Amino acid sequence: MTAPFPELLARADAELSRLESAAAAVAANLVDLDDNSARKDLDKGPLTGATAAAWADATTALTQLWDGYGMLTALITSARAARGQRRFTDAERSAYIDQVLGRSITLSTTTVPLAQRGLLGAGKVTTTCSPAELLSAMEAAFRTAVDVATRAGDVWHRLMPAAADAAARITHLRSLTRSATLDEADRRLGDFTAALAADPLGCDERALDAVRALADRADAERTSATELREALGQRLADAHALADRLTAAARTAATAGEAVAGRFDDAAVATVAGPDLRPDLAAIDALAAAGQWALISPRLAAWTRAARERLAALEGAATRNAAMLAARNELRGRFDAYRAKAGSRGLAEDATLAPLAERARDTLYTAPCDLDAARAAVAAYQDAVSALTTSREAGR
Repeated sequence: MTAPFPELLARADAELSRLESAAAAVAANLVDLDDNSARKDLDKGPLTGATAAAWADATTALTQLWDGYGMLTALITSARAARGQRRFTDAERSAYIDQVLGRSITLSTTTVPLAQRGLLGAGKVTTTCSPAELLSAMEAAFRTAVDVATRAGDVWHRLMPAAADAAARITHLRSLTRSATLDEADRRLGDFTAALAADPLGCDERALDAVRALADRADAERTSATELREALGQRLADAHALADRLTAAARTAATAGEAVAGRFDDAAVATVAGPDLRPDLAAIDALAAAGQWALISPRLAAWTRAARERLAALEGAATRNAAMLAARNELRGRFDAYRAKAGSRGLAEDATLAPLAERARDTLYTAPCDLDAARAAVAAYQDAVSALTTSREAGR
């Protein structure tokens, strides 16, 4: 390092601060990765094929990542302790600079077999790196692990519900008929499900399409036009009843949203967005009117699933928004009760209570209302009123 000593010291200080910030971010991301559901499922195994190979590499990367994090935090702790000394000799400064900016981290030490050494060769080989190089290697290891977990999780999230739907349909059809086509569909679905669980990265989605096609064929073989029309007619009637519930839930959610609009931060207000589902149901009605019953079933199933999800979202949004308003009103009521208590004890103008009361009133009656701040302010006022009341009664 040929730069002037003060410049090197400043660079080392800046690098140490950067490493401390990086270590905090690394810790948070490692915890998130450790809690990732796909990562946990991959760890449970057993895995095969492309997923087994990819996760083996990712596991190695994770081990290196945790080891690197331990080495990085140990170096940061040591360097910060050295920098914090009151007396800092030139030798200590030089060691500190080398520790932060130099190749001060020992990654590995290996013994070279005698047969492989030259006369002047070393008996041991030590691999070192700088903290910045270690952090760069950790970033690459993190990307490797996250990539595998994310890709596997995406496949599971997308295909497992689809496989479950196919299994439910096969079970339903089995309750109605016996069919060699259904037997084949069941066998293929079992193979697909096993492959999906053990090797999501190598799983062929076309196998599930083949299962659906077999189930469709079995259904067509089983059901006469009249039976199909009657069954789908009932399902269509159920869908219209669900559509009515959606309309009512949308009104309720809109009312709840209007009640909190402007009173709370926009980010805290629950909203539900998405395409209008009524045109899709109208298209299914048109197919029914044209007698195209064989085309209705998959579309109706998809529409019903989407409608139920929308209904749950609307009901959840209405509940959350109503709960926010109820919480604010409860806090206002509690604050008024304690103000009345303070007034009855002659404490309304108390120097301790007055600013607390003003703070509570501002948080409760100023829009947008921050519920967390309001709870804290009311609690502080409540505690102060209780303490002053107790103190006065004890002094009598």
